[in-house]
Amino acid sequence: MNRVLLRCAPLVFCAVLLAGCSQGPGTPELTAQQQKAAVDAATAARNLDTYRQLLKLHNDEMVVTMGKDIVQRFPHSDAAKEVMQTLPAIEKRYKENSEKNRLAALWTYQVAPMAGGTQSTASIYSEGDDGEPVRLVLRRHTSWGQSAFLYGSKPGFVCRRNCTIAGRADGKPVRIKAFAPDGGEPALMIRDDKAFIALLEKTRKLELDVTLVDGTRDRRLVYEVGGFDPARWQPVGKAAKR
Repeated sequence: MNRVLLRCAPLVFCAVLLAGCSQGPGTPELTAQQQKAAVDAATAARNLDTYRQLLKLHNDEMVVTMGKDIVQRFPHSDAAKEVMQTLPAIEKRYKENSEKNRLAALWTYQVAPMAGGTQSTASIYSEGDDGEPVRLVLRRHTSWGQSAFLYGSKPGFVCRRNCTIAGRADGKPVRIKAFAPDGGEPALMIRDDKAFIALLEKTRKLELDVTLVDGTRDRRLVYEVGGFDPARWQPVGKAAKR
């Protein structure tokens, strides 16, 4: 009996070795995949917690950044599914507010003493071409009243006393009557400032075609005026009579 066991023992030992070797090559690969899945799941859960905290803080910029990161890195995770329930609406709101803030930042509002009175201005610079920017200025003055004009650099604009500026307001053709000031300043004064300001308040993009005295060069001045805030253009009243 014992002799039979002794003769069979080597065979059993080899069978055990073969069984163990048959599972060997696949085991490390599966373990690496499982480890990566566990790490990804933990990272996604941790980032999701941060996303939830940012939602409570109403920090749209960071919410969008974190939310996009979760969706891109862990697209099939439960974390990504939860993020996608809120991210699209927040991203839309963030883009709209960012554009609104960008347009508002293009305008400058100032109140200062000017020529014996007080002047309040709202101004924006042209963009979109290689020439020197031209300011579009809305002005209120205690003595001169309200006006709107373009102000560039010398020698100024071609305008034989009276002229008409052709342009487009959000792509629709407009014609704006203007005149050159008597003092020789490099400016074009808008004849009907009230109508012009009313047009500006409902326009996002204003394009004005002008001709410069310097080489009689034509220029298209482009103004993104959609961020104009009438409330920030302060009234100044009228100068006191002496």
